[in-house]
Amino acid sequence: MEDLPAQPSSPRGLTYGVAASQVLGLAVITMTGAWLGQYQGGLAWENASLQFNVHPLCMVIGLVFLQGDALLVYRVFRNESKRSTKVLHGLLHALALIVALVGLIAVFQSHQKKGYPDMYSLHSWCGITAFGLYFVQWLLGLGFFLFPGASFALRSRYKPQHVFFGGFLLTLSIATALLGILELLLFRIKDSYSSFAPEGVLANILGLLLVAFGAVVGYVLTREEWKRPPVAEELALSMDFKNLTDESSLASPR
Repeated sequence: MEDLPAQPSSPRGLTYGVAASQVLGLAVITMTGAWLGQYQGGLAWENASLQFNVHPLCMVIGLVFLQGDALLVYRVFRNESKRSTKVLHGLLHALALIVALVGLIAVFQSHQKKGYPDMYSLHSWCGITAFGLYFVQWLLGLGFFLFPGASFALRSRYKPQHVFFGGFLLTLSIATALLGILELLLFRIKDSYSSFAPEGVLANILGLLLVAFGAVVGYVLTREEWKRPPVAEELALSMDFKNLTDESSLASPR
């Protein structure tokens, strides 16, 4: 009996890149929790001030860390079946949406309890745009790639847009988080921020970690040699689609 061919292993650089992204992502979540616990009083749903703190933690977990991990699925599981990888990709995005929704509910309820106005700052405009587009992106991904499934031709045409908006939405989410950090600091420690207050320094480091996380994820996603290699079925479908396209082009009147 002949031995089955071994699955190709992931490139070493890819392994290091993904590991670095996870370390940075967990550092971001830990730093956010430490900031909220040490300087903002912690978390509590019934207390209006502490309920607000649920918002930044949930948005960092959902729209930054989980979204980034969902994008990395096709690099980490590059040799697994395409169907199972798609399902995991969609589930991580769904979990990110649920966690982010809890964060949105927390901030709106907190503002309502305190009598604060909603949706007037650049941070809030960017945030609701990111969440709305993220939800639309997830729905389109389900329709085109998972269930009920579009034709190969439609999927091929939509895929570049889906990939672009995946990276764009992660970038927008990180930028929105940075705006939120600055906004919160100006509300809480406006007078001492310029004096290198410990809370300000910690929040600034958190901002740098967010940027580093986005940079590492972006680097992993844009390395051509680290992309998921197409399986035989995908190559066959791609060739069939190309042949059909070429035949249609030759048959059409010039």
